[in-house]
Amino acid sequence: MSKQRRRHSAEQVVKKLRDADAMLAAGKSVGEVLQALEISEATLSRWRSQYGGMKSEEAKRLKQLEEENSRLKKLVAEQALDIQMLKEHQGKLTTPQLRRDAVTALQVNFSVSERRACRVLDQPRGMPQFSVPGVMKDWVRKRVT
Repeated sequence: MSKQRRRHSAEQVVKKLRDADAMLAAGKSVGEVLQALEISEATLSRWRSQYGGMKSEEAKRLKQLEEENSRLKKLVAEQALDIQMLKEHQGKLTTPQLRRDAVTALQVNFSVSERRACRVLDQPRGMPQFSVPGVMKDWVRKRVT
């Protein structure tokens, strides 16, 4: 029977590391310490390399910085993709058909949603879906002439 995986907060990790050091100093074996803390030897060594010598506040700050770093990396990747999409499309969008074609091309070439393609090209989102039916075109022509 395998144990369920558990996530530990930075404070819990630092506390368990302190407890492990105290137990080892008291003369307990590594196996007994691991069993008491309910962790594996690989987890203990990974925690020591990552959080060794830190206080709980420092570990908490490290986690916050890692989360912020991943969020910023994602933001930079999205901006780089937007720039690449703009470089791909450098023509003028003078007619509705060119606008629809440009949005469709970005969707196909970059596997992005219609919303994102329209946002990158600075086009209204409903624009690619709108097309005047043939009957309406004839009616407009008759009214104009």
